Amino acid sequence: VKITTAGNEYAEGSALVEFGKTKVLCTASVEESLPQWLKGKGQGWVTAEYGMLPRSTHTRMRRERDKMSGRTHEIQRLVGRALRTVVDLKRLGERSIMVDCDVIQADGGTRTAAITGGYVALALAVKKIQKAQGWDNAPLIDQVAAVSVGLKTGEVFVDLDYDEDSSCDVDMNFVMTGKGLFVEIQGTAEHKPFSKLEMDNMTASAMQALKQLHEVQMQALK
Repeated sequence: VKITTAGNEYAEGSALVEFGKTKVLCTASVEESLPQWLKGKGQGWVTAEYGMLPRSTHTRMRRERDKMSGRTHEIQRLVGRALRTVVDLKRLGERSIMVDCDVIQADGGTRTAAITGGYVALALAVKKIQKAQGWDNAPLIDQVAAVSVGLKTGEVFVDLDYDEDSSCDVDMNFVMTGKGLFVEIQGTAEHKPFSKLEMDNMTASAMQALKQLHEVQMQALK
Protein backbone atom coordinates (compact mmCIF):
# COMPACT_ATOMS: atom_id res chain seq x y z
CA VAL A 1 0.00 0.00 0.00
CA LYS A 2 1.30 3.42 -0.96
CA ILE A 3 -0.22 6.90 -0.53
CA THR A 4 1.27 9.88 -2.36
CA THR A 5 -0.03 13.33 -1.40
CA ALA A 6 -0.22 16.67 -3.20
CA GLY A 7 -0.54 15.20 -6.66
CA ASN A 8 -3.05 17.86 -7.69
CA GLU A 9 -1.90 21.41 -7.05
CA TYR A 10 -5.36 22.91 -7.62
CA ALA A 11 -7.30 20.80 -5.12
CA GLU A 12 -7.32 21.73 -1.43
CA GLY A 13 -6.32 18.15 -0.71
CA SER A 14 -5.24 15.25 -2.93
CA ALA A 15 -3.86 11.75 -2.59
CA LEU A 16 -3.01 8.92 -4.97
CA VAL A 17 -3.60 5.64 -3.16
CA GLU A 18 -2.23 2.35 -4.46
CA PHE A 19 -3.33 -1.05 -3.14
CA GLY A 20 -1.19 -3.31 -5.29
CA LYS A 21 -2.31 -2.73 -8.88
CA THR A 22 -5.42 -0.81 -7.78
CA LYS A 23 -4.83 2.94 -8.07
CA VAL A 24 -7.32 5.62 -7.06
CA LEU A 25 -6.82 9.39 -7.30
CA CYS A 26 -8.68 11.21 -4.51
CA THR A 27 -9.16 14.99 -4.53
CA ALA A 28 -10.93 17.11 -1.93
CA SER A 29 -12.52 20.40 -2.97
CA VAL A 30 -13.74 23.03 -0.50
CA GLU A 31 -16.76 25.13 -1.42
CA GLU A 32 -18.14 28.00 0.64
CA SER A 33 -21.67 26.83 -0.01
CA LEU A 34 -24.08 24.11 1.06
CA PRO A 35 -26.87 22.01 -0.42
CA GLN A 36 -30.17 23.90 -0.20
CA TRP A 37 -31.57 21.58 2.47
CA LEU A 38 -28.65 22.33 4.83
CA LYS A 39 -28.56 26.12 4.59
CA GLY A 40 -29.04 27.96 7.86
CA LYS A 41 -28.56 24.88 10.04
CA GLY A 42 -25.12 25.91 11.30
CA GLN A 43 -23.20 22.94 10.00
CA GLY A 44 -21.12 21.84 7.05
CA TRP A 45 -21.27 18.85 4.73
CA VAL A 46 -18.88 16.22 3.43
CA THR A 47 -19.81 14.06 0.46
CA ALA A 48 -18.10 12.01 -2.22
CA GLU A 49 -18.26 11.02 -5.85
CA TYR A 50 -16.76 7.85 -7.29
CA GLY A 51 -16.05 6.77 -10.83
CA MET A 52 -13.94 4.40 -12.89
CA LEU A 53 -11.98 5.77 -15.84
CA PRO A 54 -12.71 4.12 -19.19
CA ARG A 55 -9.49 2.10 -19.32
CA SER A 56 -9.18 1.31 -15.62
CA THR A 57 -10.08 -2.31 -16.45
CA HIS A 58 -8.89 -4.90 -18.99
CA THR A 59 -11.33 -3.66 -21.61
CA ARG A 60 -12.56 -0.10 -22.10
CA MET A 61 -15.75 0.76 -20.24
CA ARG A 62 -18.09 3.60 -21.13
CA ARG A 63 -18.20 6.76 -19.06
CA GLU A 64 -21.31 7.14 -16.90
CA ARG A 65 -22.48 10.40 -18.43
CA ASP A 66 -26.25 10.22 -18.47
CA LYS A 67 -27.10 7.49 -15.96
CA MET A 68 -25.14 6.31 -12.95
CA SER A 69 -25.03 2.56 -12.31
CA GLY A 70 -26.39 1.15 -9.06
CA ARG A 71 -22.88 0.00 -8.12
CA THR A 72 -21.40 3.49 -8.55
CA HIS A 73 -24.22 5.08 -6.57
CA GLU A 74 -23.79 2.57 -3.75
CA ILE A 75 -20.01 3.06 -3.56
CA GLN A 76 -20.04 6.84 -3.50
CA ARG A 77 -22.69 6.84 -0.79
CA LEU A 78 -20.50 4.43 1.21
CA VAL A 79 -17.44 6.68 0.80
CA GLY A 80 -19.41 9.78 1.82
CA ARG A 81 -20.86 8.07 4.91
CA ALA A 82 -17.44 6.83 5.98
CA LEU A 83 -15.81 10.24 5.68
CA ARG A 84 -18.61 12.10 7.48
CA THR A 85 -18.18 9.91 10.58
CA VAL A 86 -14.79 11.46 11.33
CA VAL A 87 -15.74 15.13 10.84
CA ASP A 88 -17.45 17.44 13.33
CA LEU A 89 -19.84 19.03 10.82
CA LYS A 90 -20.85 21.86 13.17
CA ARG A 91 -17.23 22.84 13.72
CA LEU A 92 -16.65 22.71 9.96
CA GLY A 93 -19.03 25.63 9.55
CA GLU A 94 -21.36 26.32 6.64
CA ARG A 95 -19.15 24.97 3.88
CA SER A 96 -18.91 21.78 1.85
CA ILE A 97 -16.08 19.41 1.06
CA MET A 98 -16.48 17.21 -2.00
CA VAL A 99 -14.13 14.22 -2.24
CA ASP A 100 -13.79 12.86 -5.78
CA CYS A 101 -12.44 9.33 -6.09
CA ASP A 102 -11.40 8.39 -9.62
CA VAL A 103 -10.23 4.84 -10.24
CA ILE A 104 -7.22 4.96 -12.57
CA GLN A 105 -6.59 1.21 -12.48
CA ALA A 106 -8.71 -1.52 -10.90
CA ASP A 107 -7.59 -4.86 -9.49
CA GLY A 108 -10.14 -5.35 -6.71
CA GLY A 109 -10.86 -3.29 -3.59
CA THR A 110 -11.54 0.03 -5.31
CA ARG A 111 -14.16 1.12 -2.77
CA THR A 112 -11.90 0.38 0.20
CA ALA A 113 -8.99 2.17 -1.50
CA ALA A 114 -11.27 5.16 -2.19
CA ILE A 115 -12.18 5.45 1.50
CA THR A 116 -8.56 5.06 2.65
CA GLY A 117 -7.19 7.60 0.17
CA GLY A 118 -10.25 9.83 0.42
CA TYR A 119 -9.59 10.34 4.12
CA VAL A 120 -6.06 11.60 3.41
CA ALA A 121 -7.32 14.06 0.79
CA LEU A 122 -10.05 15.19 3.21
CA ALA A 123 -7.57 15.65 6.07
CA LEU A 124 -5.32 17.81 3.89
CA ALA A 125 -8.26 19.98 2.86
CA VAL A 126 -9.39 20.38 6.47
CA LYS A 127 -5.87 21.41 7.48
CA LYS A 128 -5.96 24.10 4.80
CA ILE A 129 -9.29 25.41 6.11
CA GLN A 130 -7.97 25.34 9.69
CA LYS A 131 -4.95 27.43 8.72
CA ALA A 132 -7.04 29.94 6.77
CA GLN A 133 -9.61 30.30 9.57
CA GLY A 134 -7.06 30.33 12.38
CA TRP A 135 -8.81 27.53 14.26
CA ASP A 136 -7.05 26.02 17.28
CA ASN A 137 -8.68 22.64 16.69
CA ALA A 138 -9.48 21.04 13.36
CA PRO A 139 -12.97 19.58 12.86
CA LEU A 140 -11.44 16.16 12.22
CA ILE A 141 -12.29 13.97 15.20
CA ASP A 142 -10.75 10.67 14.02
CA GLN A 143 -9.37 8.92 10.95
CA VAL A 144 -10.99 6.23 8.84
CA ALA A 145 -9.78 3.48 6.51
CA ALA A 146 -11.23 0.40 4.84
CA VAL A 147 -10.06 -3.02 3.70
CA SER A 148 -11.51 -6.05 1.93
CA VAL A 149 -11.35 -9.55 3.43
CA GLY A 150 -12.25 -12.90 1.92
CA LEU A 151 -12.59 -16.51 2.96
CA LYS A 152 -11.55 -19.32 0.62
CA THR A 153 -11.56 -22.99 1.68
CA GLY A 154 -11.34 -21.87 5.30
CA GLU A 155 -8.36 -19.53 4.79
CA VAL A 156 -8.62 -15.78 5.35
CA PHE A 157 -7.31 -13.39 2.68
CA VAL A 158 -6.90 -9.65 3.33
CA ASP A 159 -6.90 -6.88 0.68
CA LEU A 160 -8.30 -9.00 -2.13
CA ASP A 161 -7.16 -8.56 -5.71
CA TYR A 162 -9.61 -9.27 -8.53
CA ASP A 163 -8.80 -12.99 -8.86
CA GLU A 164 -9.09 -13.57 -5.10
CA ASP A 165 -12.31 -11.54 -4.89
CA SER A 166 -13.97 -13.41 -7.74
CA SER A 167 -13.11 -16.86 -6.37
CA CYS A 168 -13.69 -16.39 -2.61
CA ASP A 169 -16.43 -18.23 -0.75
CA VAL A 170 -17.09 -15.11 1.36
CA ASP A 171 -16.40 -11.47 0.50
CA MET A 172 -16.42 -8.75 3.18
CA ASN A 173 -15.52 -5.05 3.45
CA PHE A 174 -14.64 -3.43 6.78
CA VAL A 175 -14.59 0.33 7.46
CA MET A 176 -13.02 1.31 10.78
CA THR A 177 -11.92 4.47 12.56
CA GLY A 178 -8.54 5.05 14.18
CA LYS A 179 -10.17 4.43 17.57
CA GLY A 180 -11.09 0.92 16.46
CA LEU A 181 -14.81 1.62 15.96
CA PHE A 182 -16.61 0.11 13.00
CA VAL A 183 -18.33 2.44 10.57
CA GLU A 184 -19.66 -0.22 8.22
CA ILE A 185 -19.32 -3.94 7.58
CA GLN A 186 -20.47 -5.46 4.29
CA GLY A 187 -20.43 -9.24 3.97
CA THR A 188 -21.82 -11.78 1.54
CA ALA A 189 -21.51 -15.53 1.20
CA GLU A 190 -20.72 -15.83 -2.49
CA HIS A 191 -20.65 -19.65 -2.64
CA LYS A 192 -21.46 -21.11 0.77
CA PRO A 193 -22.61 -19.78 4.16
CA PHE A 194 -20.05 -18.98 6.87
CA SER A 195 -19.95 -19.53 10.62
CA LYS A 196 -19.60 -17.00 13.42
CA LEU A 197 -16.09 -18.34 14.11
CA GLU A 198 -15.11 -17.70 10.48
CA MET A 199 -16.62 -14.21 10.68
CA ASP A 200 -14.66 -13.55 13.90
CA ASN A 201 -11.45 -14.67 12.15
CA MET A 202 -12.13 -12.33 9.23
CA THR A 203 -12.92 -9.48 11.62
CA ALA A 204 -9.67 -9.99 13.56
CA SER A 205 -7.65 -10.06 10.33
CA ALA A 206 -9.39 -6.92 9.09
CA MET A 207 -8.71 -5.04 12.33
CA GLN A 208 -5.03 -5.96 12.21
CA ALA A 209 -4.79 -4.74 8.60
CA LEU A 210 -6.73 -1.55 9.33
CA LYS A 211 -4.33 -0.60 12.12
CA GLN A 212 -1.54 -0.82 9.55
CA LEU A 213 -3.55 1.27 7.07
CA HIS A 214 -4.14 3.95 9.71
CA GLU A 215 -0.38 4.14 10.20
CA VAL A 216 0.19 4.45 6.44
CA GLN A 217 -2.31 7.34 6.42
CA MET A 218 -0.57 9.10 9.30
CA GLN A 219 2.82 8.77 7.60
CA ALA A 220 1.39 10.19 4.37
CA LEU A 221 -0.05 13.19 6.22
CA LYS A 222 3.32 13.93 7.82
